[in-house]
Amino acid sequence: MTDSDLSRRKMLASTAVAVGGTAVLAACGSSPTAGTATPTAGSGTSAPAAGATSAPAGGAVLAKLSDVPVGQAISSKDDDGKPICIAQPTAGTAVAFSAICTHMGCTVAPAGKQLNCPCHGSQYDAFTGKVLAGPAPKPLPAVDVHVAGGNVVYGKS
Repeated sequence: MTDSDLSRRKMLASTAVAVGGTAVLAACGSSPTAGTATPTAGSGTSAPAAGATSAPAGGAVLAKLSDVPVGQAISSKDDDGKPICIAQPTAGTAVAFSAICTHMGCTVAPAGKQLNCPCHGSQYDAFTGKVLAGPAPKPLPAVDVHVAGGNVVYGKS
């Protein structure tokens, strides 16, 4: 191999890294629907969020109920691997919402009774998914969950 072959390979490799990095940044970009989850409803023992649609019953265990503090929320993933937040509004009940901010598609994080978006400051109620502070334009979509055998389970009961 010659020095020009090595230089050409280094150039191609660094170009591929730069293009891949640009694609990743673009995926986090400005589309308000980037990464949004499909709305679902039901949310355990609470009333469904307004405008939500029903999801198929799945039965996948999403978390142990004992891992969700009463009056707070935790991060988890649905049975498709999408980020969700699970809350226990009252002892023995569970609700869940997509963790994808409805503003720009960032992942929200549980903070007690709220779900906070680290990107632009939107805040949601962890028990209803409703917007508490913008710029989020709409509530988080509900995810069908129920409590069974001490677990928070995906789908309607």
